[in-house]
Amino acid sequence: MIHVENLTKHYEDLKLGRVMALDGLSFHAQPGQMYGLLGPNGAGKTTTLRILSTLLKPTGGSASINGYDVVDQSAEVRREIGFISASTAVYDRMTGWEMVEYFGRLHGIADDELRDRMERLFHRLKMNDTRDVLGAKMSTGMKQRVSIARAIIHDPPVLIFDEATAGLDVLVARALLGAVAELRDHGKCILFSTHIMREAEKLCDRIAIVHRGHLLAEGTLEELRRRHGEHDLEELFFRLITEHNAIRSPLAGTAIPAA
Repeated sequence: MIHVENLTKHYEDLKLGRVMALDGLSFHAQPGQMYGLLGPNGAGKTTTLRILSTLLKPTGGSASINGYDVVDQSAEVRREIGFISASTAVYDRMTGWEMVEYFGRLHGIADDELRDRMERLFHRLKMNDTRDVLGAKMSTGMKQRVSIARAIIHDPPVLIFDEATAGLDVLVARALLGAVAELRDHGKCILFSTHIMREAEKLCDRIAIVHRGHLLAEGTLEELRRRHGEHDLEELFFRLITEHNAIRSPLAGTAIPAA
């Protein structure tokens, strides 16, 4: 469903030279699976997700969504994904219903089918109290639910969550995570980027720990615990990050002086 092979991405910086955001990243996620990308800020998570959602082009390697190459078949890829981030930007002068309807029409869904989908979606996500509320008057939780609804109105098989719970209070974040788990149970392939250990432990079927564009470890939670001899994911995470930093200088693997 999601296949990433030896993905690299670098940027040119006037002071640092060539900055490596991704350095040979590889992983695979399957239908009905929640795959977690776990890493600190600057690890390369958002760069990876932007490449998968066709917003960035990789420098090297390859990536595909449901068989479609993210570079050569970008239009097809965009039909196969829904993207949800921490930014809950909504249109102030549109209601929740109008916003989701607008995105459904952008995807070319016929009016009768769109209305049926929206009724089911608003019920499933418990959004009926949001359907007539203007964006300017929505709470953060309402806005995030609208963001999810508009991202999945075209029923994509793959969902990409980029730090989607950042800035949400505990109750709103818990409700959002419940909705994400339900989508996984409906067979969606979900790529879930986070730096919150508890979220990864609770939700993810497989976890990839990334740092400075490198894949440090990958597997189920039990596989990671057994392989590294560490039961606590947070301790495992910090140990891997510390070990990686210890064998590299602060800029090693991050920047290469420009020729």
